[in-house]
Amino acid sequence: MAGPFGFMEKQTTTTEPMQQSRREFLRTSATAAGAALGSAPFVLAQSNKKTFKVALIGCGGRGSGALEDHFQAAKWLNDKHGLNLEIQLVAAADWFAGRAKAVGERHGLPANKCFGGADCYASALAENPDIVLMAQPPVFRPQHFEAVIGAGKHVFFEKPVAVDPPGVRRVIKAGEAAAQKGLCVVAGTQRRHEHGYNQLAREIRDGAYGRILGGRVSWCQGAIFTNTPIHPTGPDQLVGPWQIWVEMSGDHITEQHVHNLDVANWMLDAHPLSAVGFGYRVQRVAGNMYDFFSVDYEYPQGVHIHSTCRQVGGCWDWVGEQFTYEKRKPRDYKPAAPDPYQEVGYHESGYVGEHAHLLYAIVKGRPLNEARNVAWSTATAILGRESAYSGQKLTWAEMFEDPNAQPKWHNLQLRPTAEDFQTGQIKMLKDGDVRIPGKYKPA
Repeated sequence: MAGPFGFMEKQTTTTEPMQQSRREFLRTSATAAGAALGSAPFVLAQSNKKTFKVALIGCGGRGSGALEDHFQAAKWLNDKHGLNLEIQLVAAADWFAGRAKAVGERHGLPANKCFGGADCYASALAENPDIVLMAQPPVFRPQHFEAVIGAGKHVFFEKPVAVDPPGVRRVIKAGEAAAQKGLCVVAGTQRRHEHGYNQLAREIRDGAYGRILGGRVSWCQGAIFTNTPIHPTGPDQLVGPWQIWVEMSGDHITEQHVHNLDVANWMLDAHPLSAVGFGYRVQRVAGNMYDFFSVDYEYPQGVHIHSTCRQVGGCWDWVGEQFTYEKRKPRDYKPAAPDPYQEVGYHESGYVGEHAHLLYAIVKGRPLNEARNVAWSTATAILGRESAYSGQKLTWAEMFEDPNAQPKWHNLQLRPTAEDFQTGQIKMLKDGDVRIPGKYKPA
């Protein structure tokens, strides 16, 4: 499949150890220059300015940050390439109407264009944006992504993109529809938009290191998120601290460690065939997620990747990826494979860069669709998570491909779903109601 700038987007790669702290959530002031682009040909004003309408769905810290990154990306493209782009924020939506209004106030958006509640995404789409930025809790993303693609909009959406196997399949199907419509889709796996990772990917694809023989990926850090018992009585106590609920976030192996798992898939140009994992919780008292996971992923050709992630204070921390290669790279080696982003370049921040690459691809009419990439990485995390929860060896085919092999895993759907929030038929979750390995079985 052709990449965004005429090269092969599907790359064979591997990475040296790189460390990355958790992304900054809030930026305080908006940059008043930006870009937005629609699925229809954009309209050029007499000044040759390209004005694009943008809607933000999910106005918490990450959503606010994504909007600022979008503005910054447009400014960078204007300065670097003279594109004369301008963003017009036309809608802000969030479960909590107050969050949407707060974003609207910072960007001069009228209150009647700020929407709350379970149907807020539909109200935002009714404003006819050209690009939709999606940063709502992961449980909502498959449903919202389907709606956004159905409406013919370009998309930036945060990772992970689902919390269960049916959600993964919904995203893949909607991503295929996006490709058929010529829509651009970029995910919040920002490493794919950083120069260092792309440089290494090119070297591996060229065969500079030979085969990847094995490796490890990790996101081990201190405790984050609230640890005060909540005892939820309504949906606000699920949507607000969504990170601590497995059904809302997918657990931290899915919500956070997906970055490193995405690198493994990218560099190996494959998804895992199976997973054997373990984990549990030792310090958390709020929510129902684990504190740590350790998973052995088996990839094609007998390659094993050891995945570790932990959110426990006072322990050794490491975030990164390391791979063992068949041979050393020659000292005088220069990659022959073309750089997929050479034409547009790389912003110093991958968070801004992912938006810059999205906008540039749209403006230039180049294909760029990361839906399957991020769906696979999300699925990789879910596969490892469920193996750890159950204590069983699980296969990719059983969970994501063959509906008849193990229906209980293929059809595993966490509740409440996005649709449950719309109907209001929500079964409350409980603090400390964790999956016990050896006893847990999917419903």
